[in-house]
Amino acid sequence: MVLGLTQPSFVTQSALVAYVHYLSFMLCFGALLYERISLKVSPNRSEAISIVVADVIYGVAGVALLVSGIYRVIKFGQGSEFYTNNPIFWVKMGLFAAVGALSLYPTFTYILWALPLSKGNLPEVSTELVKRFRLIINFELVGFALIPLLATFMARGIGSSIL
Repeated sequence: MVLGLTQPSFVTQSALVAYVHYLSFMLCFGALLYERISLKVSPNRSEAISIVVADVIYGVAGVALLVSGIYRVIKFGQGSEFYTNNPIFWVKMGLFAAVGALSLYPTFTYILWALPLSKGNLPEVSTELVKRFRLIINFELVGFALIPLLATFMARGIGSSIL
């Protein structure tokens, strides 16, 4: 009887953590796509603020994605050995880390935008900066698009036979 009471709780927790993981991924991708589309030379105040907000959403969702992913590996997945013994898992983690590292330059720049915006001024956004950020965000979007492909491979056991 006790097992019957704890089992639905575990299943529900597992489902909720998976949901947070998937939702976080979609929010990351959507926020990045919004940033990519919205970037332009000399944005107005509203446009600049919306890009900063999108980057905040991207950052919060990225942390939620990482935490829920760790939780899934440790508690709700197929067991940590299933993941850590698969080289595709490490490629996926490396790709996630690379995407996160790429995001640091735009994020720090957006933080600096907050200073003039808080004083009613607009940030200076040059053509070169827009080109640079679009290139960085393009790489991030491609990286994010590859992560579910790698997860799909892992879920089907691809890579586990390599080691």
